[in-house]
Amino acid sequence: MSSKRLIHYGRVVVKIGTSSLIHPKTGKVNLLTIDRLAYTLSALNNQGVQVLLVSSGAIGVGLDRMHMQKRPAAIAEQQALAAIGQLELMNLYSQRFSDYGTQIGQLLLTHDTFDYPVSRQHVFDTIDALLAKNVIPVINENDSVATDEMDHHTTFGDNDQLAAIVATQVGADTLIVLSDIDGLYDRDPNKFSNAHLMTEVEHLSDKVLMGAGGSSTRFGTGGMVTKLRAAERMINSGGQMVLASGADPRVILRILAGERIGTWFGENVLEAVISGN
Repeated sequence: MSSKRLIHYGRVVVKIGTSSLIHPKTGKVNLLTIDRLAYTLSALNNQGVQVLLVSSGAIGVGLDRMHMQKRPAAIAEQQALAAIGQLELMNLYSQRFSDYGTQIGQLLLTHDTFDYPVSRQHVFDTIDALLAKNVIPVINENDSVATDEMDHHTTFGDNDQLAAIVATQVGADTLIVLSDIDGLYDRDPNKFSNAHLMTEVEHLSDKVLMGAGGSSTRFGTGGMVTKLRAAERMINSGGQMVLASGADPRVILRILAGERIGTWFGENVLEAVISGN
């Protein structure tokens, strides 16, 4: 079997989780990860690839900025942290992407945006306009207004779902989800030493879904269940999703070169080698 996959990509959505943007032990912002992410997406943008970034991290960065170690329980306090953290996060992104000569634009969305056809169309028209100007859209849920990610179960629930919705709506070929785990395992690798990494998943069985766990850090809101739901949305739309470690975002370049990294979700992910690779 080939060590590479057949990949066609023109539009790519990259989702990075809070666990990749925040040092788990200290709660401080991981500046190296942000810099490598900006470098990687700028490199793709320079190659003519249309890239969209869905970034979590507003509350995590807010916690760091306010020197807090524990996520508060009150919704209003979480929203206040999101308001502070989103500004700081975008400042960091703006600085790092500017270093690589790349322009970014921010879109803060709520589930209401997708509930109404007119507002939904306006959002995707805006995304198309940004991409046409070689601007990378940086998308997050508007946590200072919405409560979807804050202990409430509603339409989205998390940025994994937001990323999958955006990817399917803009016709992205691939969704790459960077997390604090390097792929989907057949059992919890933190509990079982013989856990096996599943490199390809063409469909999501009930067994796979039942074996997924929740969030692994105090900073994030998602978990494996939300990532599998995102993968299911991509598969149903005829696209593919890759789940990989976000420890070094430069892995995106290797993924798009077809290397066997992480877990690939989608039909026909085992096809031919890319010509010339």
